[in-house]
Amino acid sequence: MVTQEIVAAIRREASKVLVGQEDPLTLMLVALLTGGHVLLEGVPGTGKTLMAKTLAHLIQADFKRIQFTPDLMPSDVIGTQVFDMHRSTFRLRKGPVFTQVLLGDEINRAPAKTQSALLEAMEEHQVTIEGHRLPLPEPFFVLATQNPVEHEGTYPLPEAQLDRFLFKIVVEYAPQAIEMEVLHRYHRGFDARHLEQAELQPVMTPEALTQCREEIRGVQVEGGVIKYITEIAQESRKSQDLVLGGSPRASIALLLASKTYAAMQGRPYVSPDDVKFLVRPIYRHRILLKPEVEIEGLNADTTMGRILARVEVPR
Repeated sequence: MVTQEIVAAIRREASKVLVGQEDPLTLMLVALLTGGHVLLEGVPGTGKTLMAKTLAHLIQADFKRIQFTPDLMPSDVIGTQVFDMHRSTFRLRKGPVFTQVLLGDEINRAPAKTQSALLEAMEEHQVTIEGHRLPLPEPFFVLATQNPVEHEGTYPLPEAQLDRFLFKIVVEYAPQAIEMEVLHRYHRGFDARHLEQAELQPVMTPEALTQCREEIRGVQVEGGVIKYITEIAQESRKSQDLVLGGSPRASIALLLASKTYAAMQGRPYVSPDDVKFLVRPIYRHRILLKPEVEIEGLNADTTMGRILARVEVPR
């Protein structure tokens, strides 16, 4: 399958730069091919920005970065109309959202008004400026980061904003062996600020992306697997551990992402294992735990693990 070959090539090239980030990279590729967006959560220094820049380079996409701050305005993100003194007319000054791969760094540092500036862009791939609707380039892929530890000066993302992200990917500290390999690479001269020195070869073209998405649309999903996906959602809504379960959008996301993941494995059909692999990154930012459950030390992932254990897996 074309999708499997392209993904394998991206992984080979990415390994020149990234070490020990196989699962986050896989999920980022699933999101890109599905047409979704990703929320990356991790402490500073775990390679989130490097992953975003590497992926943009490998798929030959325009890349821009926005540093979200408390004083950032919506117009700083999407753009605005400015008056041209020489021509005595208004002209459009496009914001950084007009790109193909957008990195929103520390998105939870901006107030809700600025965060919401991305809602239309992420959902409809367009922005509205002074009443004019402007399409965004394709593909349009948002990677937003947030720090899970530092809460001073941050604004929690509203549920509507969180629901726009296909995945929430948790980027954790690497094991010692992986960290030693990173140090060896820097010792040999690697510099994350100059990716061209790593001799990364672009892999995907816009035409190839279109071909992959056509192939993914043809992946088959049996009725038993669709029932499995809906039962997971239903069980999350009935769970005694949760205030809020998964929405229908979570079920749709799980279905579409599972088709993509199956195609990446070279299979023309979705298996229950595809669904199980993707449940946690799809649900962890869409559910709300009861306070007493959090006090017990449980988190979204362990709660979804409990739910998966209660749902019968189709044969």
